[in-house]
Amino acid sequence: MKFNFIQANSDEFPVLRLCAVLGVKKGSYYAWLSRPKSKRIEANEKLIKNIKCIFQVSRGTYGSPRIHRALNDAGENCGLNRVARLMAAEGIVAVKRKKVIMTTDSRHNMPVADNYLNRVFEADGPNEIWLGDITYIRTDEGWLYLSVILDIFSRRIVGWAMANHMRVELTLSSLSMAINHRQPDDGLLYHSDRGSQYAASAYQALLEKHNMICSMSRRGNCWDNAPMESFFDTLKTELVYRKIFETREQARSEIFEYIECFYNRERIHTSIGFTSPEKYESNMLQKTA
Repeated sequence: MKFNFIQANSDEFPVLRLCAVLGVKKGSYYAWLSRPKSKRIEANEKLIKNIKCIFQVSRGTYGSPRIHRALNDAGENCGLNRVARLMAAEGIVAVKRKKVIMTTDSRHNMPVADNYLNRVFEADGPNEIWLGDITYIRTDEGWLYLSVILDIFSRRIVGWAMANHMRVELTLSSLSMAINHRQPDDGLLYHSDRGSQYAASAYQALLEKHNMICSMSRRGNCWDNAPMESFFDTLKTELVYRKIFETREQARSEIFEYIECFYNRERIHTSIGFTSPEKYESNMLQKTA
């Protein structure tokens, strides 16, 4: 242990001084240093390099369970405890989540739908259940508002829109994007909170036009739309809280890249078998073909 400490700090302090402080002989240290590495040490060093590579690709967002799964998928046979131990020793720690602030304003007199979803966050295939919600993104220019639609089957973001306002046009844009890209069949269950942007007649008309069933959370109950809240928590933990956006355009660009290039296509999701939404949908289509 003392020799390891000397080796780790030899760039900053003279070896002779470190040996004197720790009470070891300089010759003994150099003899230890010249010994060939054990197979275990070499294996750990290789594994640490792979861990750091995956951690970097994940943008610092993966903890030991996701990194362990990624290593196994790449053919690296190792245990979860070993990965966790090596990460701790190297100081590799994923970004931490913060408490989510609820932003729904349901103080309006428009009709609201019943909660037909009733927290059943499962679907047999894509385009059966969509969830919608809005969140705020802070920039130096002011707030940027993000409207998102998530397919519960694969956790894929199928529609999104951003604007400097929270009017119904924002949610209409994200819904229109999802419809145009996915072309869902009649009977899709669409769930959101009771916000005015979802209860508005224009929004309800678009749902009705495409024969979607509208479902809404109970008043003040964020858990009725838990997967959407989880996505926003993930987005803010992995991107927003780590950045200072000088402009709304900068925020737009980075959020677009996060959703389309990373979250949908690369990020491992534990709820869908440690794979990405895009890969999960592709695998399911191959099985049913």
